[in-house]
Amino acid sequence: MKLVILESGAKAKTIKKYLGRGWLVEACNGHVQDLPSRGSKDSSKARWASKQGQLPNPPWSWTDKAEQVMTKIVKKSVSSGVDEIYIATDPDREGEFIAWRLSEILSDFKTVNRIAFNEITKSAVLESIENPRGLDMQLVEAAMVRRFMDRLVGFRCSKFCRSWKLRSMGRVQTPTLGYVVDREIEREAHVPIEYHSVVASSNDVDVKVRFHDSEDPDAWRDDEGKHYPDRTSNTENAESAVTIIGKHGRIILEGVSESEVGRNPKPPFTTDSMLQAASSRLGWSISKTSNIASQLYQSGHVTYIRTDSTRTSVDARKSVRDLIQSRYGPDFLGPGVGNGQPKKANVQDAHEAIRPTNPEISDIAEDKDLNSLYRLIWSRFAASQMSKSIRQRRGLTFSCEDLDEKLYGTCSWRTHPGWEEVFDWAGFSTPSDPPSVGFEIGKIWNISQGPELISDETKPPRRLTESSIIQHMKQAGIGRPSTYVSTVSKLVDRGYVSKDGSSLIPTDNGRTLWIDVAPYYNNSTDYGDGLFSSEFTSIMEQKLDLIEIGNNDASETWEEFVTIFGDMHNFALEKRRLTPTVRQLQYLERATSQMSEGDKNTILKGKNPDEMTGDEAKAAIENISNSDSAQLPPSEKQLALVIRLIDKLQLDLGSILNERGFSDISELSGGRGGSASELISFLIEMDNDSPATEKQKTTIESMAESVGISVAESMEIVKAETIETISKADASELISNLKKRIKSKPRRKR
Repeated sequence: MKLVILESGAKAKTIKKYLGRGWLVEACNGHVQDLPSRGSKDSSKARWASKQGQLPNPPWSWTDKAEQVMTKIVKKSVSSGVDEIYIATDPDREGEFIAWRLSEILSDFKTVNRIAFNEITKSAVLESIENPRGLDMQLVEAAMVRRFMDRLVGFRCSKFCRSWKLRSMGRVQTPTLGYVVDREIEREAHVPIEYHSVVASSNDVDVKVRFHDSEDPDAWRDDEGKHYPDRTSNTENAESAVTIIGKHGRIILEGVSESEVGRNPKPPFTTDSMLQAASSRLGWSISKTSNIASQLYQSGHVTYIRTDSTRTSVDARKSVRDLIQSRYGPDFLGPGVGNGQPKKANVQDAHEAIRPTNPEISDIAEDKDLNSLYRLIWSRFAASQMSKSIRQRRGLTFSCEDLDEKLYGTCSWRTHPGWEEVFDWAGFSTPSDPPSVGFEIGKIWNISQGPELISDETKPPRRLTESSIIQHMKQAGIGRPSTYVSTVSKLVDRGYVSKDGSSLIPTDNGRTLWIDVAPYYNNSTDYGDGLFSSEFTSIMEQKLDLIEIGNNDASETWEEFVTIFGDMHNFALEKRRLTPTVRQLQYLERATSQMSEGDKNTILKGKNPDEMTGDEAKAAIENISNSDSAQLPPSEKQLALVIRLIDKLQLDLGSILNERGFSDISELSGGRGGSASELISFLIEMDNDSPATEKQKTTIESMAESVGISVAESMEIVKAETIETISKADASELISNLKKRIKSKPRRKR
């Protein structure tokens, strides 16, 4: 008996059909072991020490539910007599790391092989089994160093940003946030520039009035200095043009320039281009596209979906070219795009581009969403081997009687669809004939629509979207195909970015993190100006890629990063000591708000909190804590809790305060030993002494029956008289007691 172990159940189900009897096919459900997470013994460590020339050897810990899953797989394998194991996790850096941890866990078995395939087809799977390979430890080490880097930055910098009451910072996450914040700042700085344009239509051709040449001193230009000849700031000129064209209702063709335009097909999809195309053509979010693409890969329809490469296999190209020739004819074949271009910088070229595993199938009769994305992937791959689409283009110049300015327009029609033919399902209509009126010079073209005066102003740059930010990440070389979606999702989940449709908007916390906190790490290094600069992050990503292909030593790269990061972090800590943190400022403002001017000057040494250094603020806070006369006002949380408890107990706030010698809630003092804290304790005690809720009573009755005692007997456990008079506190104690009895109750054997 042999075992194949993969990451997902869907993939396991597909491969099981190929192997049949004599094989167990199981799923480990992704990562089985990783760096210690929250709650584990070593969860608080930012890094582990190591000898020079070696990577750290941390205690790899089980991920959520992984131990139970692997225990079950091992038990089943032993009982079935498995003597040979094939680990078939994904063919990338993360997949290799999972394979390494699985090989350690399964090391007691006689033979453990590592296999990998770029597509889940019967031939690819069987071929990989016939030719197993060893673990690629360069890939594993690259994955380890990435984890160590992310852990160190995440732990140290996240602790640093908590002074601003923020949750986290990340090596890739934070520079990605920078794009969103910087774009929003650009939008806010935008100053609109008004313009007017005049548009009319004749023979389905849109024509515009040309108001200014580029050399004209009054030429209209946008924020970046780009000249637009059809725009003017002169309202009077624009209105006059509308009146004149409307009066005559016709224009005269004065000039024609002929040209032929060819549109080349694009290469097959990479991860980022697939996410962007699905967003623009299908209107999908990146998370939906990623999920549907995973299903297509796991069910064997498309090749591996995490790739930066645009190359494809010779056999796949031949298959689709044969199909194109038979379906559309030889005129639709082109030289091909994505036939094995040299590797570019920042490109993971370990896998092919995303393509159909069987190019002869252009549609799959399955789920609608699966078919929509599959058809998009197939069309893009087929188009990459097709001829260019060709259009005839005519640049047209017109005049109008009594109008000093010329009018111009462009007319085009498609003479050969080429690669566009496989996108006919997208529903775009393209003219295939020129205007029936012809292009004879001096010909009169009657206005069929307009003229229309369009008055508008320049708009701020568009917000980044889920798909466009991934384009920024790729261009800058930060992140990789396997991290694009998760990075953007983290920014939303952690409250740094909100979404308006697909547009990304920085929250107040996001702006604070990028504008106020990240610059603390902006000291210059050989790798760029700042830990969270795109340049620094890109260089570190390249170093991980070099480890992967064996051109960089993993331990040297890690040791170098530790040194650089240590210097940057110490610089940030020193810089922060020069100014108070947000928490310190808030504390001092609150603590001194009710002090006399004399006490306030004594504590703050005559300065305002925002004029102090971090060390001075720290000393002032210690003085307040040690002062008998200093009285803190209650915090917002304390006041909210007092009001909530008063409402819950249906008491009168004024009466409760009067009993304690206060006329208003603001007179309470804060801090652990303050009067607000004392009042909260009193109200909680009152709440505990109040009668139990109906839900508590029902729970007690049910649990008493489960342990075989009467309700009256259960009352004796907490010395309560009856269930009708039992208090909330006693009811909680009794429920806890009964739970323990139920857990310790012997289970009946089957």
